[in-house]
Amino acid sequence: MAARKTSRSASKDVKRAMHRKKKGKLKRGKGGKGGTVKSKKQAIAIGLSEARRKGKKVPKRKTKKRKSKKRKKS
Repeated sequence: MAARKTSRSASKDVKRAMHRKKKGKLKRGKGGKGGTVKSKKQAIAIGLSEARRKGKKVPKRKTKKRKSKKRKKS
């Protein structure tokens, strides 16, 4: 049996965030001063970050990988 990437309680946090988005109560930005959340993706991201803050089992954030620039030889 494969191990779970997220804990059940973390997925409940995401579920709660989605519910708050539906109700129009989920805010974005620091201190919730950035207005209401419009997209599902944003609501999921907020739910996952809340779970991370509580110390629950959640996969690490995906970061952009920089492309190495090749120099032209003249």
